[in-house]
Amino acid sequence: MSLQIDPFAHHPELREKIADPAGSFFRKLTVDMLLQQFPQLTRLREWVHDDDFREANRAQALADHSGDLWVFGYGSLMWDPALFFSEVRRAHVDGFARRLILIDDKGGRGTQEAPGLMAALDHGGECHGLAFRIPAPDVDTETEVLWRREVIGPGYIPQFVTARIGDETVPALTFLADHAVPEIRDDLSRADQIRFLAHGSGVLGTSREYLANIVDHFETLEIRDDDCAALLHEVDTYLASLPSSPPNEADT
Repeated sequence: MSLQIDPFAHHPELREKIADPAGSFFRKLTVDMLLQQFPQLTRLREWVHDDDFREANRAQALADHSGDLWVFGYGSLMWDPALFFSEVRRAHVDGFARRLILIDDKGGRGTQEAPGLMAALDHGGECHGLAFRIPAPDVDTETEVLWRREVIGPGYIPQFVTARIGDETVPALTFLADHAVPEIRDDLSRADQIRFLAHGSGVLGTSREYLANIVDHFETLEIRDDDCAALLHEVDTYLASLPSSPPNEADT
């Protein structure tokens, strides 16, 4: 497959849908930066991986890789990858499904008082998403950025999966649900998912916005994902059913 001069040559409709990596919050992300900017997240110190673990994990995951690297995104990477890429393509992965099962109570899109919910890639089913091609000379720099984000703490396991891009299949790096950690909850009821998505909010935004961004990207790509669309509808129906806040006495 030849490199594209324009990263959006295959999907010009995504040009305004994907954040410029140069200005991405995630490109500059470090634990120290987070705690300096958001002191309310101090307890993250007890949860995050240290740099030695993160770098050893990255080296192990990439040990057998050479050449350009495809990264498969199924959640926030689709609209804010924070990576400089030479090509973005619609991609499909068999044997793995996007599931809203990652509890966020650390302050990103939820708190201990009102947990949020994000996606993880789990065994079984199929998953549509986006694949970003990282040129070989940039793999070390870009994966260091990627690991600071996706392996900031427990939750995901890096793994190569087979992704279909157009008429080809390629190995693509992605991050799977780690069922060994308590944040992964595949036993959540639909009601729990709706409640967490409706109320979860943190320094990265709301859980509802996160789900809406997934649905919006699918609509742009004309991908049908009935579960995500139905879940967003149910979240909005739930929010609309909540009683309005009583008027402030000072305003009456």
